[in-house]
Amino acid sequence: MFVTILHCHFLADDAVDFVTTKIHGELESRGDYYRLHHKQPVSAETLSCVRQRLDFDINPVPPDFSPSQVRLLISDMDSTLINIECVDEIAGFANLKSQVATITQAAMRGELNFSESLIQRVGLLQGLDEQVLQRVYDEKLQLNRGSEQLLAGLKQRGIHTALVSGGFTFFTERLKRCLSLDFTLANVLAVENGRLTGKVIGSIVDADAKRDFLLQLCEELNIVPEQAVAVGDGANDLEMMTKAGLSVAYHAKPRVQEQADTVLNFCGLEGILHLLDV
Repeated sequence: MFVTILHCHFLADDAVDFVTTKIHGELESRGDYYRLHHKQPVSAETLSCVRQRLDFDINPVPPDFSPSQVRLLISDMDSTLINIECVDEIAGFANLKSQVATITQAAMRGELNFSESLIQRVGLLQGLDEQVLQRVYDEKLQLNRGSEQLLAGLKQRGIHTALVSGGFTFFTERLKRCLSLDFTLANVLAVENGRLTGKVIGSIVDADAKRDFLLQLCEELNIVPEQAVAVGDGANDLEMMTKAGLSVAYHAKPRVQEQADTVLNFCGLEGILHLLDV
């Protein structure tokens, strides 16, 4: 038996008729969402048709994915757990937000080498007072919709949480404390005499580093990668997403949506709980 998740609170009669005509099966209401149980897998053509017609997320659960076995969720930070790209907002204090954001978006689409693009962007921050980091955290950064609900559900299930970012430890460490996350990995911005030097200390957290972090955590937790869920929005998240038992593209770039197991474009991060049957 196959399962498709309909990420919506309420289904009108015409929507029920449309979905069950396209995907023959039985609907089960779970309160916040629906599970559609069906005997045949959903074809890519059918899935595309249904998604185009309805204004909520629809995700077939991969048949080899076992929600009850999940022990780790690893998430990207910028534009995934939080609403901003931190490097863009830092650059705003140097009146360079537009320039840096253009580079960021190209890197997230996979059009630029991530490490080279980060070196370029961080270089433009040289000379900024380090206090701008706190201002970005206080004035710009917000959690994306559904994040607190997601984390509460994961805690209830005993699932470990990790935050990994091509951004900066200034933000990941504060979010770790604030949200009681278990693990974090990010880049360290160099600071001298209270000002950013325009350099990153140590190795850059790129796509390979994110993948390796997932594998490292699985080893530490004595689990296999199939027991992990990876969430991201940019091309530099794809390596870790490929290794996980379930990959979730959250309001992601087209390339990421094409390659991910599941896609969330309408609902918030609470939609991941639907996939985990929490």
